[in-house]
Amino acid sequence: MLLIDNTILFVKQKLKNAESGHDWFHMERVYKNALLIAQNEICNLKIVQLGALLHDIADSKFNNGDETVGPKVAREFLESQNTPEEIITHVINIIENISFKGGNFENKFTSKELQIVQDADRLDAIGAIGIARTFNYGGFKNRPLYNPDIKPQTNMSKEEYKNSMAPTLNHFYEKLLLLKDKMNTEIGKKIALERHQFMELFLSQFYAEWEGEK
Repeated sequence: MLLIDNTILFVKQKLKNAESGHDWFHMERVYKNALLIAQNEICNLKIVQLGALLHDIADSKFNNGDETVGPKVAREFLESQNTPEEIITHVINIIENISFKGGNFENKFTSKELQIVQDADRLDAIGAIGIARTFNYGGFKNRPLYNPDIKPQTNMSKEEYKNSMAPTLNHFYEKLLLLKDKMNTEIGKKIALERHQFMELFLSQFYAEWEGEK
């Protein structure tokens, strides 16, 4: 457990000033989700733990879109811990392939461990916390809450998705409501369905209030 304990300390320090939707608490929630899912799967638990803890160690959104920073930081840390190369490589593959990227991105790597961490990360993007994170990031980017004249774009390329400045509510249709059908594991699918239904209820209430109906 020394490696996991050291990773937790490293991530806490590295993300102490991070935007609150991508901070240590996000990593901790994903870590807990991953442990829950892993209980029902045959997997390498150490790789799942490391992948969950390091998956957003340097999110490209906060590094000028550079997707190489996260893998580089993770590798340097794991090498400093004398981690075996096969574990490092697997964790790096998880970091490089976990992201949604507009939903049209084809993974170049797959493993049970990636599927578990991906589900764990996606669960934190939906439900009550997902809603809170979405509006927090929208405020961070100074995006409008909603504009009925700007319609969601559900078939964006990776670059279009990354550079979008659409109203925050559009993100529900461009990503969050799509995640339920992209889950990999049975327990991930079950939890995602419950959180998906909560988001649908929220949207119904949002539109009613927007139109002055409630």
